[in-house]
Amino acid sequence: MRTRFRGIDLRETVLLQGPLGWAEFGPFAEYQDDESALWLAAAIEAGWQGFPTALRNSIPVNATMPAVPADQVPEILAAFGEVPAVKIKVAEVGQSLQDDIDRVAAVRQAAPEAVLRIDANAGWQLQTALEALRRLADFGLEYAEQPVPGIEGLASLRAALLAEQIPIRIAADESVRKESDPLAVARAAAADLIVVKVAPLGGVRRALEIVREAGLPAVVSSALDTSVGIRAGLALAAALPELPFACGLGTVALFEQDVCAPALLPRAGEIELSETVPDPELLQKYRLPEDRVRWWEARLRRVHAQLSQRVM
Repeated sequence: MRTRFRGIDLRETVLLQGPLGWAEFGPFAEYQDDESALWLAAAIEAGWQGFPTALRNSIPVNATMPAVPADQVPEILAAFGEVPAVKIKVAEVGQSLQDDIDRVAAVRQAAPEAVLRIDANAGWQLQTALEALRRLADFGLEYAEQPVPGIEGLASLRAALLAEQIPIRIAADESVRKESDPLAVARAAAADLIVVKVAPLGGVRRALEIVREAGLPAVVSSALDTSVGIRAGLALAAALPELPFACGLGTVALFEQDVCAPALLPRAGEIELSETVPDPELLQKYRLPEDRVRWWEARLRRVHAQLSQRVM
């Protein structure tokens, strides 16, 4: 990683070559096998089933700003080039609300024309979130992604914002992909839009079905994928009937190096749909040490067994 993100400095993942193309299986290390089975289902779809028909060939994307000090913002933004929106990480453990405000202000200064959105990864409690959004409202935020944990917390915060007439939408992320019922957030009127990620939801087709049943606008985001996984995210964004928001699919810019050449990076704020094939030299260069290869192979076998039981 160019800078620490989501608590990691090194992103590990598995690439699989199927008859219809390359696929990625990269659940984070702390995910249990049952949750990881959906990630494998998504990989099997990509490599062995293929993607649905695309309705568009170019996808607008946002830049993603890690929870860095404000003075590092311009350098990180530069890696994304010109983009229509910036998603800014906030509520990092060990940081203050003032750190978040300074970071958002630095992004606004560096990208005065971009739409701003924040992502707290459920890091605030209700009153902290309400105070933070009161203070951040002056930046004209497009939405706040998962500011508090749980569906009940989102519903309470959304009601409080409406009561105070604070014009910030609430986007649900963890409350969609980590709930046993991903549609519960819509039924509880807990969000104005949902964030969907292909791998954690089990594939493009399942994500499309969730968006359709939820009846809410959707933003497609990545799970810190290589270009191989980003291609699946682009397939989802391309297949949605409507795409009202820029997508969080520019995250390859957070890596020092991708496994594909060229990498799927935004140009003029968009990524064109194209097939992705890993570069053999890059695969060899960034191959994990053998102990980590064996760890991932064992994990893949376990998760495949879990998925097979579900199918049966």
